[in-house]
This record gives sequence, C-alpha cells and structure tokens, in this order.
Amino acid sequence: GFCLVRHGLALIVHLCNFLILSQQMNLSIAMPATVNNTTLLGPLNASMERFSVIQAPTCDWSPQVQGIILSSINYVSILAQIPTGYIAGIFEAKYLVGVGLLLSSILTFFIPLAADAGVALLMVLQIVQGIAQVMVLTSQINSSALLYQVIETKLLAHMANWILFLGGIGCACFVLWFPLVYNDPIDHLSISTGEKEYIMYSLDQQVHLMNLSAISLAMIKSLPLWGILVFYFSEYWIFYFFIAYMPTYISSVCTLLISGPQSRILSALLISIAFISTILGGLLADFLLSRKILRLMTIRKFSTAIGVVVPSVVLVSLHWVRSNLSTSMVSLALSSTTTFCYAGALINFLDIVPRYTGFLRGMSQDFGHLSGAISSAVAGFLINQDSESGWRNVFLTSASIYVLGLVFYIIFGRAEVQDWATGHLI
Repeated sequence: GFCLVRHGLALIVHLCNFLILSQQMNLSIAMPATVNNTTLLGPLNASMERFSVIQAPTCDWSPQVQGIILSSINYVSILAQIPTGYIAGIFEAKYLVGVGLLLSSILTFFIPLAADAGVALLMVLQIVQGIAQVMVLTSQINSSALLYQVIETKLLAHMANWILFLGGIGCACFVLWFPLVYNDPIDHLSISTGEKEYIMYSLDQQVHLMNLSAISLAMIKSLPLWGILVFYFSEYWIFYFFIAYMPTYISSVCTLLISGPQSRILSALLISIAFISTILGGLLADFLLSRKILRLMTIRKFSTAIGVVVPSVVLVSLHWVRSNLSTSMVSLALSSTTTFCYAGALINFLDIVPRYTGFLRGMSQDFGHLSGAISSAVAGFLINQDSESGWRNVFLTSASIYVLGLVFYIIFGRAEVQDWATGHLI
C-alpha cells in the first residue's frame, strides 16, 4: 500500500531534516540583509553606480568577520560526529534526534539577540547549535538538502521573522517526534503485522556488529576510499561556499542589475535547477547502467566530471560576465549542475564498501565539516583583502580545489567491492 507507517515516518524525518538544514543555513541567507554589502562589491563600472541602492546596515561586519561567523557552525561539528554516533548507540537515535532538534530550535530564537550583542556571542551560539544539529543529522538518514533552500530563499524577507518561525516550527515538530517515532517496529502500536515483518526482514539483512579495528589499517591504505573522501572535501568546499556566499553574491553584485525581491527569486530558481539536476543525473546514470552502455565505474566518473567541470568553468567566468544580466543568469544556472555528483563519487561508498557505508558516511561528514569550516573563512578573508578582485579570487580558489578533487577521484576511484570489505564481520 501507499499509506504505510514507514512512509509516515519518512515524512516526519524529511520534515525534521528540512528544519535542521534551514536552521543551519538561515544566517548565511540572511547575511545580505544584515550587513552592509557595499564592501563586497567594489566598483563594477561607473555607469552602473546610479543603480546602487544604499541601505543602512544593521551589523557592521567586514567580509572576513562574516566568513568566520559563517564557518563557526562547523568548528566543533568536526569532532562531534564520532561521540554522537557512540551516544546514539547507547541512548537510541530517537532520543538523540529529538533532543538535538529541540535544542537547535530553541537556540534559533536567540540568533537575532546574539547578533545584536556581538560577534563572540553569535559564534558561541553557532558552535553550540552546530553540535545539536550534528546530533540530528548523524543519527539518521539525511534528506531535504535542496528543498529547504528553495523554500527558504523564497520566503526570507525579514531575517528575524523567518528565523523565529523556524524555531517555532522546530519546537512543534519536537512535540510530534516522540509520540509518533519508534526505535523498533516491534514497539510500534499501530503498525500492521505484514509491514512489521517486512521491516524486520530488511533489518536482518544488515550487518549489526562491525570489527572496525580489524580493518582500520586496510581502510587507511585504501586509495579508492581516499579518492572518495578527498572528493567529499572538495565537494563540500563548493557546497558550503554556495550556501554561505551565493546569497550575498546575488544580493550584492546582482542587485545592481535586478531588484532585491527578484534576487531572492533568482536564488530559489538556481536551487530548483540544482534539485532537478539531481534527479536527471540519477535517471541518466540508471539509463546508462541498465542499457549496459557504460560500466559502473565509467558512469560514476562521468557523472562526477559533469558535476565538477561545468560549475568550475562557470565559477571562473562569473567575475568577467557579472555586468551582463543575461550571461550572469545563464552562468549561475549552469553552476547548479554540481548536483550531478550525487550519481557519481558521492554514492561510491555503496559500490566499494557496502557493509561499512554508514560508518564511512559519518567519516565523509567529518571531511565535509572540515571543508566548510575552512572555505567560508577563506572566502571572507579573500573578499576582505580586495573588494574588486576578491570575488574573482574566491571563484578561482573554489574551482581549483573542486577540479583537484575530481582529478584525485578519477585516478584512484573504483567501483569494485574492496577485498578488505568482503569478509564476514563479527
């Protein structure tokens, strides 16, 4: 049937992820309305100055300070992944997700107050909130990564109102979480016998206990594994850069060509294109594999190459086409094709180490948080050095790191199950 208990659970988890990811990135989307962005622009050209709109900033933060603030949410998240996974095994994921959701939602209410109080307090709040969000995202399957951005960029008109709304919805979701979510289908009060047996049978096919110490050295020596992890670092460099700074870029540089409300619609449009590209990339990969047109490894590398080369070329060219509205819009739209990587390197774990996918997924998140902590700070530093060439340097740096990650993955990436991951685990 369609309306099954597990479908309802999936919907609740989807809503939970939507809220956490929105709370995670709402400050970066609100940043253009919070600070004076004239320091980010530099003179595009004298003929465009008459289109500038001068607005009084609510926070006097330099681009470098903005980068530090935006990256602070990842500072402790890097170290929180492993203990969070351990605690989830003791107290069960249901309680960890619920507490993390409530804590992150409550802290969301204090973001406007912390921003008014100063940078230090805001960073502390971001760090604590990052730990709470890791509790949620590490304890269950991730989803909604693109959906929340589409909705948020369309609805974000007033920073405080939207942030308070997210906090309130998060608290309401917490109230629904505990009575509706169960750790084990055996304990569920309303699930049918047939669905319960189906879920239990599926769980029995999974490996519950892993002797990770026995394979840790093999994992360290595995170049195919490092190919994926290095690419995760470069992918999340681009991901966090887009999340943290694309709203600022569109609001500041593109606002000279289009109005503020239109810039928010543009942001949502770009993320919608990314969402569609994710689906198209998966369909293309399935088509090529099912028709045996290409080998699995070729498909993985081909999808990854599309998701890297096209956005990288676009990023490099953005600085020189920024004065032309049509060209800028096309370039920004093409930059959204980075999501083709979801049919490539980003799911390659399933091919080479299917038994350890969950553990390695958590390890890849560490690489992602490390990359996010560095990329936002580096972007803010470069923009702060030179308002005219800052964006160009940021785009060149991001594209270079992205391409290097692709090269490393193409050289060492594999699609065969690794020998050290095929043995029976005890």
